[in-house]
Amino acid sequence: MLSAASFLIVGSLVLSGPEAVAASGACESSLASAGRCGSTDGSSVTVTGTQPSPQYPGSSPYPGANPGSSNSGTSGPRYSRPQQNYDTDDCRGVSDLRCVRGAVPGVAPDAPASAPGAPEISITDLVTLSPATATPSADPGNIGIAGLPTNFVTMASVHTRTGTLFGAPVTARFTPVGYDFTYGDGTTAHTTTAGATWDALHQPQFTPTPTSHVYDDRGTYDTTVTIHYTAEIDLGTGYIPLTGTLTTPGPTQTIRIYEAHTALVQHTCTEQPTAPGC
Repeated sequence: MLSAASFLIVGSLVLSGPEAVAASGACESSLASAGRCGSTDGSSVTVTGTQPSPQYPGSSPYPGANPGSSNSGTSGPRYSRPQQNYDTDDCRGVSDLRCVRGAVPGVAPDAPASAPGAPEISITDLVTLSPATATPSADPGNIGIAGLPTNFVTMASVHTRTGTLFGAPVTARFTPVGYDFTYGDGTTAHTTTAGATWDALHQPQFTPTPTSHVYDDRGTYDTTVTIHYTAEIDLGTGYIPLTGTLTTPGPTQTIRIYEAHTALVQHTCTEQPTAPGC
């Protein structure tokens, strides 16, 4: 470290030691002969100095250096720049240890560069994996009677699909959670069940069910069902749920609705097989 000395400011220069005396006009002959006094009319001044010994910020020498030595250590390069320059752009291209952030106590290390992030997969990306569609059917035999409930049933279950997304293999698991029935007469219904036959529900035919619909007129109707799926993906480390739902419309199913007429008869068809309507 430099020893304490008096300083004299000349213009924007800071002089120390003998030069301060020389600039004040009291130049010794030994300094003048060495060219260290500058001009005598104040138009110029010659500045010289000495290089301080390498030190960490503080008082301890560079690791591996002997105290009092200019640079006897072998663990790193010699300091050659003022400390205040090591936290600025002046460090670019400089091999001094203090220019490596984190190598000097009190200087925080630079944050590591972030690796390019993997693409974020959304549930809409899974459309390419083609979750299963479903076709509605009327129970039984895709027929119904006008004015009475027609029971609709569709088949949907949890299933998986495998494929590739963004260059990586992926397995997707789809779970049906909702169904949009389109009945073909301008009406629709959203349910959380795929429907079941009257037999499976232990109900008589032409009774209401969660998926049934009443047609007012006879005719043929094109019906469809759109399934809402939730999804999970597995990239090799287990299933991860995705936000939202994926809707998958199914193909059209045509059903026929008939009219029913009743007539009073004297005997049942068993008793009189040739009776009207038998």
